[in-house]
Amino acid sequence: MLPRRSLVVLPSLAKPSPLFFFSFFTKFPQNNSHTLRPLLHHHNNKTTTSLFNNVSSFSINNNSRYLTTLSATSPIHNPSSSNTNTPTLSKKAMRKARRQSPEGLLKHNLDMCSRHGDLLEALLLYDEARRDGVNLALHHYNVLLYLCALDGERGSNLQRGFEIFQSMVMDKVVPNEATFTSAARIAAAKEDPDMAFDLIKQMKGFGIVPKLRSYGPALFGFVEKGMAERAYEVDSDMVANGVVAEEAELSAILKVSVSAKHAHKVYETMHRLRAAVRQVSETTAGVIEGWFKCETAAKVKEGVVKGGGGWHGQGWLGSGEWRVVRTHMDGAGICQSCGEKLVSIDIDPKETENFAASLTNLACQKEVKADFVRFQEWLQKYGPFDAVVDGANVGLVSMHTFSFYQLNSVVKQLRQMSPSKRLPLIILHKNRVTGGPAQHPNNKKLLEHWKNSGALYATPPGSNDDWYWLYAAVSCKCLLMTNDEMRDHLFQLLGTTFFPRWKEKHQIRLSVSQRGPTLHMPPPYSIVIQESEKVSWHVPTITGDDLETPRQWLCATRP
Repeated sequence: MLPRRSLVVLPSLAKPSPLFFFSFFTKFPQNNSHTLRPLLHHHNNKTTTSLFNNVSSFSINNNSRYLTTLSATSPIHNPSSSNTNTPTLSKKAMRKARRQSPEGLLKHNLDMCSRHGDLLEALLLYDEARRDGVNLALHHYNVLLYLCALDGERGSNLQRGFEIFQSMVMDKVVPNEATFTSAARIAAAKEDPDMAFDLIKQMKGFGIVPKLRSYGPALFGFVEKGMAERAYEVDSDMVANGVVAEEAELSAILKVSVSAKHAHKVYETMHRLRAAVRQVSETTAGVIEGWFKCETAAKVKEGVVKGGGGWHGQGWLGSGEWRVVRTHMDGAGICQSCGEKLVSIDIDPKETENFAASLTNLACQKEVKADFVRFQEWLQKYGPFDAVVDGANVGLVSMHTFSFYQLNSVVKQLRQMSPSKRLPLIILHKNRVTGGPAQHPNNKKLLEHWKNSGALYATPPGSNDDWYWLYAAVSCKCLLMTNDEMRDHLFQLLGTTFFPRWKEKHQIRLSVSQRGPTLHMPPPYSIVIQESEKVSWHVPTITGDDLETPRQWLCATRP
């Protein structure tokens, strides 16, 4: 049983009547049924009776956004007090006291419920805390709402989510983005995307910027109901708030546009996919395939033959039914179905310069700045190079232990391919060049040769060598030899616009067989959705990687 806490310090606020923003969502059962109705309707200008009084006292203060709970038995320490006999606790003791307080124990237990997805236990803890007068703060409520939303996707306990949200309002706990997003998910699980969208709009009243995840419940809810125009409204609101849609959202917009037979929106979304996603999932490919096979697509005829570079942007060309097949490209980028050759879309040199600058800024934030600056100076002295090798990755491809022999074989091949016949730059962590296999006499000799040739750079202890080989390849405008897919958190920081295009045109990949290592050069065409003046569309999927198996493409042509 959790002991009672009596003193609650509430946040002070400056915005007028912000409980207004909760009005649409906060509901309660009517006549003991499952029917829910709003306590306040912000769409109505008439005065409406509310359960909430003195709303002007509920306000936001930047210095106190969360509830602070203090024990009734713990004195409040006043620095200006002359009472020198009051003992003061160390920071460590204060942290321990907070963890062992009823609020701290509740937080820990709810976090465990969240980790295991255990809503029933979380609700028991919540009910017990309410009975015992434990003051719930923002984190407590957010965990509970998250679990209700998670469980709501399975169709149960949505009512408890509404009740908990109402209790949060009554307790005057200031919400954040996670609060609204969980509430929107509960609304969507109740098959009410309008409510979910209203909640996202209300976030602005609290100065909260919605995230991509915030819009999902409303957008996907409207799509499932086939409400195309409402889905477009959500999409427009995302754009207005600077939220960039990813494949899941664009695929949903494409799906509802196909269902609504909105050819212009299908065309627009195809080009948004082309710019943002490049290669599509099987789910999205299926939606696109369904469009080209439908009767509406066969009847569409508009646009003028202009443009190029993989697209013309002038609308649907040609007339008649589309022929849609799954196919692949040969090494030169020629479609094995229609025979059309795909184009290679150039990268603006200015984009590369800007990317190199942003890469430097990120690297200096994540690495020891002096170490990275030292590397930049070294690169200025010994560069530029025709190729850069991610040594650790190459030496481990298809190997149980690091192989200098394999790494050297790749280095030799790259040197032969180089117009200047110069050694590529080999990036290795310092541990790789001082310990383990590096101690073998032959490997020592090889390392010394690379070092004397100005072709080896050992990254310092504690560093992430990914920053080094990536920066070297970008700044030298050269090829990069690595099988790293570059999908982890580090590379997510680089964005999804320029980096995938750069990677596609510069990454060499490696396969190893009994005959030795084989280098796979970047394709001579761009792996991105392409439309041509010859009335064809080619859509790359994520099925296949052109290394072990050919990548699968959708080819759509018409007369």
